[in-house]
Amino acid sequence: MRIVPFKQVDVFTALPFGGNPVAVVLDAEGLEPSEMQHIAAWTNLSETAFVLPPDDPNASYRVRIFTPKQELPFAGHPSIGTAHAVLEAGFARATGGKLVQECAAGLLAIEVEGDGPMRKIFIATPPPRIDEPDLTLTVALARALGVTINAEPAPRAIAVGPNWAVVDLERAEIVRKLKPDMAQLATVSRDFGVIGAAVFGRTGRNDCAIAVRCFAPIDNIAEDPVTGSGNASIAAFLRITDQIPPEGAHYAASQGRELGRDGVVHVRIAPDGATQIGGSSVTCIDGTVRL
Repeated sequence: MRIVPFKQVDVFTALPFGGNPVAVVLDAEGLEPSEMQHIAAWTNLSETAFVLPPDDPNASYRVRIFTPKQELPFAGHPSIGTAHAVLEAGFARATGGKLVQECAAGLLAIEVEGDGPMRKIFIATPPPRIDEPDLTLTVALARALGVTINAEPAPRAIAVGPNWAVVDLERAEIVRKLKPDMAQLATVSRDFGVIGAAVFGRTGRNDCAIAVRCFAPIDNIAEDPVTGSGNASIAAFLRITDQIPPEGAHYAASQGRELGRDGVVHVRIAPDGATQIGGSSVTCIDGTVRL
């Protein structure tokens, strides 16, 4: 048995008990993937991250990310929460405000801005895989979500790590009032090979331009509080549907209010489409875990 450092970090918030929590095991060397999966099921959080020595000499550290049911090549809030945890614990140091995360999606650049409670961490997201619109997916999602979905821009399956069905519901108030049929949505997810639905609508405000909700019942996550990969997939959707100006965009998304979490995700989209997601983090549990 080994006793290793462990943190639980709330991500996309500067306030404890907000945002989205991630469990971070800071010295996971020697654990088998089946053991990591078992621990992730035990924490019962949307994701658990396991920090390992890097295989690539250009990386600051390596991380493996597990939901209660499967390993993910990339996920946003675990990546940002892990960067926060390794910096806080001294497992890695930022050079010129930069880190490099090694994960199953490759080497991803991380930028660290500021210090203390106001520090924000941004991670470059992997290139998205974007499917063509599918009318049968649109119809199935409309039934599962209990709303009318416009045919243009139609929902698309977009993978930035997890594969999300991205749905533009136009107005934030529609998103806020959603009460999906989770059994139907789980069936849609299985039928179309997505982890769930990432839905968004516009707020008309400057501080948080869109409201987002992400539902993943197929992964035992009825609603994820604040979702990095979901927001990255929405950014890709906005770009592919010509809703981002040629000079790029920087906006913030509100997510988690319906769960009492009120997180904020900052999204940066460069002119070439390269995307970063970021935000604040705060450690809520700091201790050890017996492996």
